[in-house]
Amino acid sequence: MFDAFTRVVSQADSRGEFLSNEQLDALQAMVADGNKRMDTVNRITSNASKIVTDAARALFAEQPQLVQPGGNAYTNRRMAACLRDMEIILRYVTYATLAGDASVLEDRCLNGLRETYQALGVPGASVAAGVQKMKDAAVAIANDPNGITQGDCSQIMSEVAGYFDRAAAAVA
Repeated sequence: MFDAFTRVVSQADSRGEFLSNEQLDALQAMVADGNKRMDTVNRITSNASKIVTDAARALFAEQPQLVQPGGNAYTNRRMAACLRDMEIILRYVTYATLAGDASVLEDRCLNGLRETYQALGVPGASVAAGVQKMKDAAVAIANDPNGITQGDCSQIMSEVAGYFDRAAAAVA
């Protein structure tokens, strides 16, 4: 996993080039938005339990067959595994947001997840729906303008939403 700075330097170094003005401008913009990025991650992290629990409740209300006998979230053990997986995905979304790079999410969380779920008989579409519910909750919480660095956060919110979309697509 590389943060944005390491990735840019590594790419320039492998080509034997100086950093371009465009690369420097992009890094400067990331630094300028650093407080917003930190506020976003802090908000999501501080509300992680609520985000996961509310998303799971909404998912199970829409798809009650998941928690009925024979369902993939039936029994406390399976329900706990479901909540754990949702929490892990959320945690890696925060890592990607902080780093400004999806590689940690892809490499350490999503890579092979669909195959694992298929082997275990976990309905990927249901997991994807749960991830989308987490996305909606996380973006709403992180985008609340009260008590955080002021300014336009639309780019960061789009980035966060994109990480959730990657996760949903990886399991669907």
